[in-house]
Amino acid sequence: MTPTRAALGLAVLLAAAAARAAEPAPPLEEDPRAPRFHEVEHGAFTTLETGWFTLFKTRVADRARYPYAGAGGGAASGWLAGARLGTELGDRFALAGVVLVGNASASPSYGAFDLLMIGGDLRAAVWRGADRQGVDRLLLYLHGRAGWLATRPDGLFGSSDLLLGGGPGLEYYTHLRHFSIGLALDGIYAVSAGAPGLAVTPTVTYTF
Repeated sequence: MTPTRAALGLAVLLAAAAARAAEPAPPLEEDPRAPRFHEVEHGAFTTLETGWFTLFKTRVADRARYPYAGAGGGAASGWLAGARLGTELGDRFALAGVVLVGNASASPSYGAFDLLMIGGDLRAAVWRGADRQGVDRLLLYLHGRAGWLATRPDGLFGSSDLLLGGGPGLEYYTHLRHFSIGLALDGIYAVSAGAPGLAVTPTVTYTF
């Protein structure tokens, strides 16, 4: 190959390379690591809760049926479990229906009783804490609940009552965006029985 032909070939290659460089670059593909969903889901949710509760006093509603129970069984404590189904109302509030079941034991002469509560729960956000990426992961809240309470055996602690409860709670929104875990510390009060108490319940929430 003569020097002239070599120089001509090199000039053609350089011209082709320059023309290709002048063409617009193809659009970059979307980074597959980029988040495609919300870091934390909000909206409708369901919550499971289970824990411990105590009533500071227990009455005997029907002393004729339970003469050996005396005037009362003193303090009673036991387990509590329940479920909530609700939805968030904006950034601050959440409203849910709640069902609770439990069992508590008092003095040996008084024995134990079961309970069932069906009612509602209203939550209000107090403070939110963000992680290093600016995602709100912690929620401090106050909530209140009220519902119809049934206890068995009938006539021991009572038969039906109104149960009130409420207090602070802390919830952590995990990196599994649908799930959060929490802990609630509630004061409770059975109105007709005049029985105050306390409940400590860990929670697990799935947001749809």
